[in-house]
Amino acid sequence: MSSDARLTLITRPDCHLCEEARAALGRVVAVTGDRWVEWDVTTDVELERDYGDRLPVVLLDGKEHGYWRVEEERLLRDLTTPQL
Repeated sequence: MSSDARLTLITRPDCHLCEEARAALGRVVAVTGDRWVEWDVTTDVELERDYGDRLPVVLLDGKEHGYWRVEEERLLRDLTTPQL
């Protein structure tokens, strides 16, 4: 499941919060130019076990950034702040 995208959205079908998260990520990447990918927990037993009911989950550079709601301002800041 590797990708060159910095952002990963972990979702499941028919999840209203996941729809909101997709829209939020769309707004964020419209500003930053980053790419994002989506992983569906129903297609991967390990993802289902790890994230189950805490969806959607946003990963930034492979690390959990948040779940349930996308904190757009925080995500924008973390995407645009140089890493030390």
